[in-house]
Amino acid sequence: MSTSSAYLTVSGIDVDVVYKDIKNLHIGVYPPYGRVRVAAPQRLDEDRVRLAVIQRLPWIKKQRKQLQEVERQSEREMVTGESHYVWGVRHRLRVIERPGRAHFEVDGERLLLYTPAGTSAERRRILLDRWYRHQIRAAIPDLIALWEPILNVSVPRWSIRRMKTKWGSCNRETGHIWFNVELAKKHPDCLEYIVVHEMMHYFERNHGDRFAKLMDGAMSDWQSRRDRLNGAPLGDETWDRQL
Repeated sequence: MSTSSAYLTVSGIDVDVVYKDIKNLHIGVYPPYGRVRVAAPQRLDEDRVRLAVIQRLPWIKKQRKQLQEVERQSEREMVTGESHYVWGVRHRLRVIERPGRAHFEVDGERLLLYTPAGTSAERRRILLDRWYRHQIRAAIPDLIALWEPILNVSVPRWSIRRMKTKWGSCNRETGHIWFNVELAKKHPDCLEYIVVHEMMHYFERNHGDRFAKLMDGAMSDWQSRRDRLNGAPLGDETWDRQL
């Protein structure tokens, strides 16, 4: 697919425009700071793209305001007393230094890290990332198995990775779905919403009216789940202002 890029400023808002071999124009507002990106058909000129952005300005401003008001965590130092989220619940970290294999456990309101003495903060963050991946890897198969017969589709392959502008992604040609590891920090309802959202892309590529109607038919409360997901705290270390 051939692409080209351009930049616009509309009402003081910078807009990245990517022209692609697609049929419909799509406007997205991305965390953490509300970056606006337009994917536009190559047949559209700049004036038509600008008009489309102007027509969606109320929605764009609303999305940007919501993102900019979201609570953000500073980079985690991985020391006792810090807050960490697991499936939407805030836990206080307790670091227990002792010989043996490093691992995490949830104990009520606490997240316990057992680790050898002298383990660096960076190493502890790596261990936490691996633990989050294990949590989400254990949760996704049951959700896919639940929704495959409901949607009458089969997910041939899925993976977990750290994504900086998306909670999930779907390759319609291969059927491969990716999930953001950060979802392990969010409420389980949010993960289920993303599972259904990405599976729905098997039927519809874009996020237009048809996609919304399909989601309405499958998951009546998907919009409230989406809002819950986007309103949850974001870790600054996860998102890149430049992307």
